[in-house]
Amino acid sequence: MQYMGSIFVSLLKPIDRRQFRTLVERHDGDAYDKSFKSWDHLVALIYAQLSHAKSLRGVEAGFNANSQHHYHLGVGKLVRSTLSDANARRPVSVFAGLFGTLSQEVDRLARQEGNEMLRLIDASPIPLGKVCAWADWNGRIRGMKMHVVYDPKADRPCSVEVTPATINDIEVGRRVPIEAGATYVFDKGYCRYSWWCQIDAAEAVFVTRAKSNMRLRATKRRKLRKIVGDGFRIIDDAEVRLVSKGDSKLAIRLRRIRVRREKGGVITLITNDMTRSAVEIATLYKTRWQIELLFRWIKQHLDIRKFLGNNENAIRLQVLAAMIAYLLLRIGARLHSVKIPLLRLAELVGQSLFTRKTFHRIDRPPPVNPSKPSPKVPANQMAFCYA
Repeated sequence: MQYMGSIFVSLLKPIDRRQFRTLVERHDGDAYDKSFKSWDHLVALIYAQLSHAKSLRGVEAGFNANSQHHYHLGVGKLVRSTLSDANARRPVSVFAGLFGTLSQEVDRLARQEGNEMLRLIDASPIPLGKVCAWADWNGRIRGMKMHVVYDPKADRPCSVEVTPATINDIEVGRRVPIEAGATYVFDKGYCRYSWWCQIDAAEAVFVTRAKSNMRLRATKRRKLRKIVGDGFRIIDDAEVRLVSKGDSKLAIRLRRIRVRREKGGVITLITNDMTRSAVEIATLYKTRWQIELLFRWIKQHLDIRKFLGNNENAIRLQVLAAMIAYLLLRIGARLHSVKIPLLRLAELVGQSLFTRKTFHRIDRPPPVNPSKPSPKVPANQMAFCYA
């Protein structure tokens, strides 16, 4: 009888177990939890994300109710106290390394020659409330922040980092490796002149929004060939220089573009791009909302609002597990040519994690009896047989 794996097994197949073991050995991931391996931990947290289990007890009950699938997943019975201990002690670097590997795999599957490299940088708050008394208060929330670099062309998070809420966005943003030829789009929270100079020196481009107290003086007006874009209108386009004292002067060419939005006021954009048109640059900044949509999707359809532990390590691991689950959904959809929207795919995966069917048939009912061979002759035709 031919074995057919579950949807969960198919979803985890892109993870190279040998590479994962190398990550575990490199970061000593099984040092404190030798009976509950890093692989068991990873599978449990991904299951919690996709099944929307809200508590350790719920994860334990739901996972152990499908013990007939444990062998093919390479895991054993789950105990919630063991999972809680592992959440508090397992190194975050193991899951972070796996996230990086899967992100590169999404890039490989989605890469198209000639496409420009576009990177959106932003951060999203993770409120923790009074339950986590250790969490810092930044004036708005008590909790942490999720910092993400996102590639909208491939729909993939390139990097993710979780920090206390009091860490300024620019402190994380300036650690992002700069790729030559890439365009970086970010909001005015990432205003650091020295970092802008580093981007320019690396032969990359940035597009950002100017702060209200930034003093600029126009040195050359640029001719506007097109002024109307999708939902906005260009007011003016000029090359500018910073007018300030001290060591905050920018030694690079800058360009200021004023944009009037249809349903808003006027915004001022700053860039070192002297090639694109004003409408193209304004459109680039408008794409920044795609990372906001990513944050919204993850918070609504994965689980980074209710946590399986109230310590910092557990929260970091759960955020990384959510991002890994997102990447696995993207890889599964591409490898199996699933054309349905990601939202519906996530819902179907959550409802059929332990259903035995092929991934590309996830939105269709399974065959009546996939192990029974199809007849060689029509049912209404007689056939010879030996007595």
